[in-house]
Amino acid sequence: MVLGIFTISLGSCGVNNNIMFKTPKDIELASDTIMLAPPVDYLISVDDRIAFTLATNNGEGIVQSLSLGGLVNAVSSTDYVVREDGNAELPLLGKVKVKGLTTFQCEDTLEMLFARHYQNPFVQVKITSQRVLVFTGNGSSASVVGLTNTNTTLLEVIAQAGGIQERGKANTIKVIRKFGDERKIFVVDLSTIEGLQYADMIVQANDFIYIEPRPYLIREFMQEVTPVLSLISTTLSFVAILNLIK
Repeated sequence: MVLGIFTISLGSCGVNNNIMFKTPKDIELASDTIMLAPPVDYLISVDDRIAFTLATNNGEGIVQSLSLGGLVNAVSSTDYVVREDGNAELPLLGKVKVKGLTTFQCEDTLEMLFARHYQNPFVQVKITSQRVLVFTGNGSSASVVGLTNTNTTLLEVIAQAGGIQERGKANTIKVIRKFGDERKIFVVDLSTIEGLQYADMIVQANDFIYIEPRPYLIREFMQEVTPVLSLISTTLSFVAILNLIK
């Protein structure tokens, strides 16, 4: 009876069940082919949010205002969502196809369209919804970090997320990136000076950065087993009392 209770309880044991993204031995890990910079610029996608700044006369007013320490003579927009059809509904212009464009291509497109209404328009476009998901190494918590700069590095993102936690393994940092319909896993080692070259790896929107945690086998095993041992002890005491009564 006691052995049965112990076996059933261990069968439901959840030691280190909070560790995610366990990679099978046969999966391909890109340890030697880590891309420090993306091969192409980010392309605007569905559900992205974009904002733009518009000025006339090729931005002359912006330069003059900055040189005089005054207000910038330009109009800044709110965020606009890229819809399923790839269009963004923009003021004065209506629906504009922006999906698949880089920010530079989007700026050129908007300048061409605004030229129908303004003299020599100057447009700056920013994607405001870019973010990465960072698991900092304790096996459970994660942070969503917004990419305010185009060339945000891996080390900057980790710092913004609070750094590597005490349980995290600096030599096993997985950058999981989507290429089309597949995801590729890059394994980065920041535990040595040689690994500093990978600290400058440029992260991309929608990357998963997973700092693998060290497994707490003994501590978590004892947390799981202690209630079982307590139950066994109580059962044995109860059996002993019954024997004395007999």
